Amino acid sequence: MPASPVTIPETITVHLGAPSAAAQNVTVPFADYIKNVASSEIYPTWPEQAIRANIYAQVSYVLNRVFTEWYRAQGYDFDITNSTRYDQYFVPGRDIFENISEIVDDMFNDYLTRGDAVEPLFAQYCNGTTSTCPGGLSQWGTVPLAEQGMSAEEIVRYFYGPDVNFVRGAPIAPNLGGSWPGVTLRLGDISEEVRVIQTRLNRISTNYPGIPKIYPADGIYDADTERAVRAFQQQFNLTADGIAGRATWYRIAFVYNNVKRLSELDSEGLTLDEVSRQFPETLREGASGPGVQLLQYFLAIAGEYYDALPRWQPAEIDGIFGPQTRAAVSAYQRMLGLPDTGEADRETWDALVSTYQSILAARPVQEWLDQAVGFPEVFVVEGMRGEAVREAQQLINVIARGWPQVPAVAVDGIFGPATRDAVSVVQALLGLPASGAIGPLTWEGMAQLARDVLAAAHTGEGQYPGYAVGEEGNA
Repeated sequence: MPASPVTIPETITVHLGAPSAAAQNVTVPFADYIKNVASSEIYPTWPEQAIRANIYAQVSYVLNRVFTEWYRAQGYDFDITNSTRYDQYFVPGRDIFENISEIVDDMFNDYLTRGDAVEPLFAQYCNGTTSTCPGGLSQWGTVPLAEQGMSAEEIVRYFYGPDVNFVRGAPIAPNLGGSWPGVTLRLGDISEEVRVIQTRLNRISTNYPGIPKIYPADGIYDADTERAVRAFQQQFNLTADGIAGRATWYRIAFVYNNVKRLSELDSEGLTLDEVSRQFPETLREGASGPGVQLLQYFLAIAGEYYDALPRWQPAEIDGIFGPQTRAAVSAYQRMLGLPDTGEADRETWDALVSTYQSILAARPVQEWLDQAVGFPEVFVVEGMRGEAVREAQQLINVIARGWPQVPAVAVDGIFGPATRDAVSVVQALLGLPASGAIGPLTWEGMAQLARDVLAAAHTGEGQYPGYAVGEEGNA
């Protein structure tokens, strides 16, 4: 199987009671939580393969709760409860059986999936004596199967079906207390979190047709995304402002989990495409493409403003992550006191974007920055209005004089479909993705094309102007 898209949280927060009960929360290491649950629910004298089969189910169950943010998406501040009516049996401070502890250490980051789905299986189970769960695992029922010589994997498939997969050695990552990015998403933003919202809303709209589809789901918060968010908010009684804050983010997550039945044994499931990142987690030497080109652009702007950073020439912004780019990233990381890895991870990227925006706010007068006609602090996208849109439209019309395939647009400061389509044509000329959204690379490219057209229109004394002179001109 490919690398797991699921990470094991370092810690898990357990609510000691029913979800809505006024009870204490405790946060414990994930492996310790599994050891506690296993020691509370099963017996150390059971055959090892029966114990392992149960631990597979216990790990998958809690990981499903964490992965789907089942409780956090409902506004709670914990990952799971210890109420057996809802979840697993956890007893704070209890003794842990030694053999169970050793087995958990060996497999706490192994979990189950079903078929092509990538989310942890909601591995429902019951004790098999006082309670039963059709389609789930019977804890006591694992014992005779193990005594018959069945392996833990065979026992698991006996209860959950032959299409169950075993994901082993999932990576461990800090538990950040929820997936909300911590910032309100709005028109003009571009990020992986925006793409997550777009993907989820598109699936939700299948069940709620009043929510319009967003195409493409490219991570750019454009007018289509704003309309879909507003329609979702109206559908679910939220403030219909088209802005995705914490309440909207988690409400989308909760509804999405329900329409996909992610916390069900017969879950519709998530495909790898739905959870794969569009934006790379880390850019490093050997990478190439528009993402690297944008990284180089930010570094070049910062290099004009900070003496500790190397200076760039426009031709060096080539979209290829080579030694020069690595050295510039390292210099930037040292300047900010970040780990000097020479790789643009999320922390470095976010800091660099913040530096870029600070430079824009300062409006320096270096020659490099004067070469372009403005630098938008956010992506300028369809649905936006204002002076930045007006400047873009003016650039488009200048470019259209030299490139007949570029349509002229009305200079009204309103980013509508005509402006979007014209931008897409310009992006194709520049060799950039034709998204129709104006980011730093597109803005710089448009400025360069406009400069070329304006320079070509100037004539020297006695120079042929490049067009036929009519009768009036001959007079």
